[in-house]
Amino acid sequence: MKKIVATIMAVGLVASTAFADTTLINGAGSTFMYPALTKWFEVYASVDSSVQFNYQAIGSGAGIKQITAKTVDFGGTDGPMTEDQMTQAPGRIYHIPMVMGAEAIAYNVPGVNTGLKLTADVIAGIYLGKITQWNDPKIAEQNPGVNLPAQSIVVAHRSDGSGTTYIFTDYLSSVSGEWKGRVGKGTSVNWPIGLGGKGNQGVSGILKQSPGSIGYVELAYALENNLTYATVQNQSGNFIEPSVDSTSQAANGVKIPDDFRVSIVNSSNPQAYPICGFSWMLIYKDMSDDSVKGKAIVNFAKWAVTEGQKYSAQLNYAPLPSDLVDKIQEKLAKVRY
Repeated sequence: MKKIVATIMAVGLVASTAFADTTLINGAGSTFMYPALTKWFEVYASVDSSVQFNYQAIGSGAGIKQITAKTVDFGGTDGPMTEDQMTQAPGRIYHIPMVMGAEAIAYNVPGVNTGLKLTADVIAGIYLGKITQWNDPKIAEQNPGVNLPAQSIVVAHRSDGSGTTYIFTDYLSSVSGEWKGRVGKGTSVNWPIGLGGKGNQGVSGILKQSPGSIGYVELAYALENNLTYATVQNQSGNFIEPSVDSTSQAANGVKIPDDFRVSIVNSSNPQAYPICGFSWMLIYKDMSDDSVKGKAIVNFAKWAVTEGQKYSAQLNYAPLPSDLVDKIQEKLAKVRY
């Protein structure tokens, strides 16, 4: 994983050596699912050596813009396109769920190595700039016996258009009326406070370098960077750690719409971690302008949501539920190429 995440700083990822007869598939967007794509491209090269993938992990907002402009063959996003964005696209775009993941609330607080408990009210209060010290009574109340320092909180957030931001602000909007009214949800928002970092790796960098900091990062990045992260109180009142299992629990019982644009934050499941989401591959329904690429993209997507899911847990994603996979296969069968 260390090599995988570090590679994200490079221009992009090329899955295999190019040959003259190789079909090159270009994608861009989500950093959230970048580790999964990295692994899939590596394994898929042995399944179909005639296809080469180049993916730019530049954030979900940029991924949406590039697929809309057709400067890439597919996009990656963790925040679903809005109706306005769908209308602006030159053709109908399908959202294909690829992975489910959790976002860790990571922190760097001297003397507090593990076990910090955070409530929705506290997380919203910190990001609204209302809770500014680590020894604030609202934090201390849930953490008896923890030596919380009288230290200012350094708030970190994404500076780029980000699906990770979408999931986090979707969560905050679902648990805080003040956040929903003042800031709202989106891949980019007007942050009331904080320092911005580009990509999950940028926020991870702020956390590692800044004592007293807190930030949201995809779980794989938190683990890879050895970041300490909190357990978060869910809708049922339970403090839950982000994990593969607690992410799967977040999707249990959720009705998935036909277009797959669905939120799974703040689940009512007692065992669910509350800050989870899907990451989608964005493709055009009609890719008949390049039938070779269209077929290659569909074949890869079919493989990723079936065989590719066996690699999800080892990369700290939750595998897609089998009934959802069946619906995805039906959707992919409708793609024209």
